[in-house]
Amino acid sequence: MASWRQQPTITTTTRPYAVAAMKLNINPPLINSACPWATTLDDLRALYHNPHTGGVTTRTHTLTGFPHDDAVHQYAFFDINKGAAAPLKRPDSDLASDGAAPETDPAATTSANTLGYSPIPLATTLEHIHTLAKENPPRTDKPIIVSVTGSPGELIECYRLVSAAARAVPIPLLLEVNLSCPNIAGRAPPAYDTRALREYLLVLRNAAAEEEEHGEVTVPMGLKVPPYTNPVQFSELQRALLGVPYPSPVAFVTATNTLWPGLLLNEGGRPALYSETGEGVGGMGGVGLHTVALGNVRMLRRTLDLVPTLAGIRIIGVGGVKDRAGFERMKAAGADVVGVATALGRRGVGVFGEILDGGRGSRL
Repeated sequence: MASWRQQPTITTTTRPYAVAAMKLNINPPLINSACPWATTLDDLRALYHNPHTGGVTTRTHTLTGFPHDDAVHQYAFFDINKGAAAPLKRPDSDLASDGAAPETDPAATTSANTLGYSPIPLATTLEHIHTLAKENPPRTDKPIIVSVTGSPGELIECYRLVSAAARAVPIPLLLEVNLSCPNIAGRAPPAYDTRALREYLLVLRNAAAEEEEHGEVTVPMGLKVPPYTNPVQFSELQRALLGVPYPSPVAFVTATNTLWPGLLLNEGGRPALYSETGEGVGGMGGVGLHTVALGNVRMLRRTLDLVPTLAGIRIIGVGGVKDRAGFERMKAAGADVVGVATALGRRGVGVFGEILDGGRGSRL
């Protein structure tokens, strides 16, 4: 079995920011993606100390915390082959001690959700990261990706908070800007809008440049994008990235978020989940998204490689990976690192060892 410890993945040594002096690896190239099972300190602790994760991604944060409501913001697992299956609704609190959802149908490997963002403010999760750094001998080889969202002005403050935390802890921190959540009523994901995306990129570039001017090491940043469904959308992303003066602030792209609109119906033909709009429509993830995610990663890699100044951007591939075969497919499509969410929610943190071991029980 190959040793993933010998295969560095995300690096920033080609970028001209002060962060170029740092080399950030994610090894093994397997992490969780932003999801409900990366919300609390206990969640982050279990993920960070798992020997089969090369890094950890927090749930996506706003500055003040999202107004989560169990009666509205829900998720479920279902068997995509059954179509109109009636899954149990899973509020955030309905988890086993190992982070896994209570067992239902083992074939329920696709997820639907009407969730928003973390109810925990960003500053609180940064305190949790401080706690992790104090609990054990610090690791400088295992990064935490802090996922954030908000208006351009709010993201400036998010960046400053994460940058300050990065200077205070030995754990390497990266910033993921989630511009792709489909479940916020009345708000289209900015990653579908070239003009809005360019505005965000300019804000992030200026924030990083300001840090560099003050002699600070800048925090590597990335974008989380939605599933793109036609070639024009990839070209528009490329245009947005090129529309920001060099050097680009983007070190990596996480692809993809969940696919909207997904409607899961119960046996009576009624929505199985609630939502902000009342329609029960939300994002689909897990195995049902896998081929779309593979296609997005492949097309994104091709699109970035067409431009020398973008070719160094790394890709975190997310969508439907539940075993070693799915992991290998995502890598073959062009992902430098593979992210897992639905399988984590279904099976707990032990899923990472199962993916890397290929179900053979071998050790790294």
